[in-house]
Amino acid sequence: MDRRDFVKSTAALAALAPLAARAADQPRRALKKGYMFGGLKPNAKNAVSLVERFKLLKESGFDGVEVSSAMDQKEVLAARDASGLQIPSVVISTHWTHPITSPNPTMRETGLEGLKQGLRDAKAYGASSVLFVPGTVNKDTSYADAYTRSIAGIKQAIPLAEELGVAIAIENVWNKFLLSPLEAAAFVDQFKSPAVKWHFDVGNVVDMGWPQHWIQILGKRIVKIHVKEYSRKLRDEKGPHAGFRTELFTGDSDWPAVITALDAVGYNGWLISEQNRTPELSDAEWLKKLSGQMDKIIAL
Repeated sequence: MDRRDFVKSTAALAALAPLAARAADQPRRALKKGYMFGGLKPNAKNAVSLVERFKLLKESGFDGVEVSSAMDQKEVLAARDASGLQIPSVVISTHWTHPITSPNPTMRETGLEGLKQGLRDAKAYGASSVLFVPGTVNKDTSYADAYTRSIAGIKQAIPLAEELGVAIAIENVWNKFLLSPLEAAAFVDQFKSPAVKWHFDVGNVVDMGWPQHWIQILGKRIVKIHVKEYSRKLRDEKGPHAGFRTELFTGDSDWPAVITALDAVGYNGWLISEQNRTPELSDAEWLKKLSGQMDKIIAL
C-alpha cells in the first residue's frame, strides 16, 4: 500500500469510528429472523425428519420458519412445538399452478380455495399473514384482465381473512404484474381492508429498481420482509436468474439503505430468508453462516 492509499484508508477508518461507537450503544432492532422452509430441502441420501430440520433452524439462531400451505398441518404443528420455532407466515402453494388471474374459471376457483386453506393453516400455526402471489400476466392473460380478476378473487377471501385475523400479504415477484411501488400501494389501498397487506421481497426488485424506494412508498403496508441478494453484474454476464446466485452483501440489494428505509417507516417485524443456498456447505454450516449474515443486516 503506498502512502496515498494509506492516508485514505486511515481517514476512512477514522470516519467510521464514531458510527461504530454509536451503533454499539444502540439497542438491537426488534427484528426477528426467519427462514423460508422451501430452501431447506432434505438430502435424499441422509433424509431427516421435519422435526429435526425445524430444530436445526432453531439451533442455528433462527426465531421462526415460513412454511407452505402444501405441508401437513399436524406435522408442522408437532415440529413447531418440538423445536420452539414460531411460524410467522404461510406461503400459498397454489398461486403459481392455479392463479386467480387465469382465464379458466375452474382454475381460478381452485386458486381461491388454496388461498382460503392457507389462511386457515396460518390461523392454526399462529401466523399473522400468508404470502400470496396475486396473479400473473402472460400471453393468455392481459394486464387489464389480471388486475380485474385478481381484485375479484382477493375480495372473496377478505371476509375469511378478517374473521381469522390473518393478512393476505401480496408479494412482488417476477410475474409481470404490479410492477411499481406506486401501483402496489394503490392495489393494496383499494381493498380498504386491514386484511390486505404487502410481503416485500428485497432481491426481487433489484433487477428493475431499488428496494429502499419500494419500502419508502409501501411503508406500513409491509407486514413481512424476504431477505434475498441480487447481483446486477451476474445478471448482465449470465442472465436474469443468475443474479440471485450470490451471497448476502456481495450483490446490489444495498442492505444499509434497506435497513435505513425500514427504520424510517417503523418496521419491526420479521426478516425471512429466501437466500440462494451455498451448495458446498452442509445444512448446519449453511444455516449458521446465513444466521450470522442476517445478524449483520439487523445490526447495520
